[in-house]
Amino acid sequence: MKKSLNILLLALACGLASGPALAADPAQVPAIKQTKAALYLDAPEAYALKQKLGGKAYFVDVRTRAEVSYVGMATVVDANIPYVEHPDDAPWDEKNGRFKLDVNSDFGPELARRMSAAGLGKDDTVILICRSGDRSARAVNLLSDLGYSKVYSVVDGFEGDAAKDGPRAGQRVVNGWKNANLPWTYKLDKNKLYFPKY
Repeated sequence: MKKSLNILLLALACGLASGPALAADPAQVPAIKQTKAALYLDAPEAYALKQKLGGKAYFVDVRTRAEVSYVGMATVVDANIPYVEHPDDAPWDEKNGRFKLDVNSDFGPELARRMSAAGLGKDDTVILICRSGDRSARAVNLLSDLGYSKVYSVVDGFEGDAAKDGPRAGQRVVNGWKNANLPWTYKLDKNKLYFPKY
């Protein structure tokens, strides 16, 4: 009962119980997180919208398979389809200080297959989440180019933004799905996961 009441209050606070008004102000979205669609949600709004629309919205985690394996995944996500992935022989990326990431050429086709199987199409609501909102923004742009009309980016992502100062500077503690205490798990559902088609 208490959990249901909290979800209802969250939906009301986000303005989702009566209509599509959302609190994530496009004017406040950092340039790196802006999209062609200009449709943004923060993590609590994404949860409330998915709760409201249920199967009428498709919620995709676009992080790499390693990220969802070791960091966990939101329980209400419909699928993990990586927007970028580490190639098998990934070289070191000096500029970004990590192994190189390549765009997953199967991202659009895999999303189309899964949405079709769910009875959804390009005019239905799609919600994309990554670690902190950068990759989901690029994935939104790709889907916009492919003709999807209602694609939202979760601007604070699964882990949130890093604190700029204070004792936890550099740690992802500012916002995001996990920091909002929204439902997530380390126990992954194989049916939601992406398996490359080599």
